[in-house]
Amino acid sequence: MYEEQIDKSRLPRHIAIIMDGNGRWAKAQGRERTYGHQAGAQTAQDVVKAAGRLGIEYVTLYTFSTENWNRPAAEVQALMSLLMQNLVDKLFMEYDARFRVIGDRSRLTPEIQEAIVRLEETTKNNKKTCMVMALSYSSKWELTKATKDIAREVADGTLRPEDITEQTVAQHLDTADIPDPELMIRTGGEERISNFLLWQCAYSEFYFTKTFWPDFNEEELCRAICEYQQRQRRFGKTGEQVEDDKK
Repeated sequence: MYEEQIDKSRLPRHIAIIMDGNGRWAKAQGRERTYGHQAGAQTAQDVVKAAGRLGIEYVTLYTFSTENWNRPAAEVQALMSLLMQNLVDKLFMEYDARFRVIGDRSRLTPEIQEAIVRLEETTKNNKKTCMVMALSYSSKWELTKATKDIAREVADGTLRPEDITEQTVAQHLDTADIPDPELMIRTGGEERISNFLLWQCAYSEFYFTKTFWPDFNEEELCRAICEYQQRQRRFGKTGEQVEDDKK
C-alpha cells in the first residue's frame, strides 16, 4: 500500500489534477462518452474524500476549460447537466469539504451560477479540505482578466506601473487566496498542462499517469504523493544548498 509509505509531515498542501481520459475509458468499454463523464464524477468525489482523510488542504480539479465550450453541443449539455447533479450540499457536508469555483462564471447558466454561490456559502466553514473546481477556466483567460484589472487600476490612478510586482499579479488571479499547487497530476497518458494554472504551477512537481481518470483511485493518489515526496524541490537553488538548508 502506497499510503504506508507517505510521510504525513511532508504532504503537499495543494494538489491540482487534470482529469483526463473519461471519453477514451468509455469508448474502450463500448459506451458513449457521457458514460465516462458520469464515472469520472464519482472518481472526483472519491479522490476529494481521500484527500481530506490524508490531510491535503486543497484539491483543484480541471473540470471544464474555456476550450471545452467548442465541443459538440450535446456533450456540453450533458456535462452541464452532470455538473448540476453534483452541486449538492450533502456530498460536501459528508466529506467536510469546502467548495470553490475558479473560472469565467458568466458563460454558465443562471441556474448553475446560483447553485455555485449557494454551495460556496453553505460549505465555507467545513474543515477537512477545499475542492476547487476549475470551471469554464483557462490560464490565458485568467491572466488576460488580471491584466485588464491591473490596467484599470493604473488608469484610475490607484496603482503606479512601477509598483506592479509578481505579488500584484497573483492577487488579481482567481486563486489569490489559495496556495500554489506543489503537485500537479494528469491522468490519461497525455503529458501537457493544457492551459491549466500556468502561473500557479511555475514550481509544481508534475506527475503523469496512463491511468484513465475513472480508474484513478485512492491508491493511485497515494502513489502520486509518494513520487512527489521522492523529489528534491530546489526553487532555483542547487541540490547542495537545499540539503544545507535542512541542517
